[in-house]
Amino acid sequence: MNLTPEEKAVGKENFCAAIGSDVKDKHGESRRDFLKKGIMAGVVSGGGLGAFYFGYKGAIADPVRVGVIGTGDEGSVLIGAINPEFIEVKSIADIRPYNQYRAFHGDCYSPAAQKVRCGLLKKYGWATENEARKQVKVYGPYEELIANAKADGIEAVIIALPLHLHCPAAIAAMEAGLHVLTEKLMAHSVAQCKQMARVAKQTHRHLATGHQRHYNILYDNAVDQIRRGLLGELHFVRAQWHRGNLPGTDSWQQPMPEKLKPDDSQAARLQKELVSWKRKLESVTTTKEIEEWQAKVAQKKAQIADELLDGKVEGYGYEAKKYKDADGKVIYDRPAAEELIRWRLWDRTGGGLMAELGSHQLDAASIFISAVHDGVKQYPLNVAAAANRPLFPQDRDVNDHVYCIYEFPAPGYDPASPVDSRKKIGVQYSSINGNGFGGYGEMVFGTNGTLILEREQEAMLFATGSASSKINVTQDKDGDGPTMDTQASGEEPAAVGKMATLDVSRGYTEEEEHWAWCIRNNPQNEDPDLQPKCYPKVAMADAVIALTTNIAARRGMRVEFKKEWFDPDDDATPEADLGT
Repeated sequence: MNLTPEEKAVGKENFCAAIGSDVKDKHGESRRDFLKKGIMAGVVSGGGLGAFYFGYKGAIADPVRVGVIGTGDEGSVLIGAINPEFIEVKSIADIRPYNQYRAFHGDCYSPAAQKVRCGLLKKYGWATENEARKQVKVYGPYEELIANAKADGIEAVIIALPLHLHCPAAIAAMEAGLHVLTEKLMAHSVAQCKQMARVAKQTHRHLATGHQRHYNILYDNAVDQIRRGLLGELHFVRAQWHRGNLPGTDSWQQPMPEKLKPDDSQAARLQKELVSWKRKLESVTTTKEIEEWQAKVAQKKAQIADELLDGKVEGYGYEAKKYKDADGKVIYDRPAAEELIRWRLWDRTGGGLMAELGSHQLDAASIFISAVHDGVKQYPLNVAAAANRPLFPQDRDVNDHVYCIYEFPAPGYDPASPVDSRKKIGVQYSSINGNGFGGYGEMVFGTNGTLILEREQEAMLFATGSASSKINVTQDKDGDGPTMDTQASGEEPAAVGKMATLDVSRGYTEEEEHWAWCIRNNPQNEDPDLQPKCYPKVAMADAVIALTTNIAARRGMRVEFKKEWFDPDDDATPEADLGT
């Protein structure tokens, strides 16, 4: 991270060269042969390599009929990632008028937002919201969607509700006979995760969790390089997710309509922006500009329409709370509507930085580490963590910063051996606010090289100790595995390597496609080999890591992970053993 453009160019070239190399894996197949098979099969025509990479076909004859529960920020991303060849949206549920609007129209506030949250109209080619509503039923509370699922022909649901509702919604859906894809984190507590896993097993429903790095082609290629020994002996992983959020500019502290919180510092912002944008609309002249600003004004009106929730939010289970100082004076008065709209800021509804951000990157670290353990997912041995809140006032529960150090087992680790007990892989992680320097990504360190992944979309490979050395991938003299030749100037990357790294999908579409593929081809979830990649045991492990780290960080302590915490059939949990 923070490499020069020249260093990045070298790293990307090296990564492509490694993907296209003729180095054989232990099965006697090179990555180039692997990719050529996919290209010859035509799986890349008009799209990405997702289906070929992850073991499913490019379409299913009968798309899975789905209800989307929760259509806010992440729910709209998941709608935007849908491939209609796999999924047909038949209903949505959200209690916020604004989220219902975004489900249909997407997010027009910026081209980047529109790209990832395009909305149902664009996704399915409907001309108007009225036309779309003839095809998609709209519910408020999620319970209503589930209760009407059979009548609506729903087979499965995508859940992107606030974290504290993942478990009750998922269990209700599975008990109603519906398959489930829920956003990360799997649940608000490990006990809830285990309950969800058991219900999935009892009901024979597919339960997938949205850790999309399992379906990101860059990460798949990175795992292949690690597995082939290209980095040498893996010994350290460093990851971070740094954001420039500060008071008044916090993306998690979304503005609220004045009617819901008149005295809020950001409450007047929505109305001021609406007035300003209406003036802008009156001043533009081209058709393109008029359409752009009409869409923005309509979306702003929809955001303000959340004021219709006034007096209703408590009925949906959200709570008001008064924060007091040591003398009992109220220093922050939070209405129930704020707990809904800013749910990521509160312990009762969210899980803070580790649940929202850190869980993705610790999942990535465990994916990298599993590559040196023949693909077997590894659990951390311990974590030392700390967290603090030096920037934001008493307008939230979550911390500003979290810093963590983990130890994972390396190949040959044996806790009973004085020598082999030291065979460990270190993982360092930080997530902070107030300074976005370095952005987010992961760096994987081996004895032969360093692999860097940035923003889930760029991958770079460097020789040991240098961020600028070119490498060639060659067979070593004994033919036992790949080596890095740092003296050579490097060849032009193979075409198949280039193709594999262009227009990289973050994995949302692929995780949805594969989930739908599993539903169609293993409808009773009887085949253990036909599962979504992030099935309950895998997803629960990520939750154990994130939620245990939260406990350690709040107390500034070191915690030894217990194997029982990772077993869905064992009642032991970190919150029960350590307290919350």
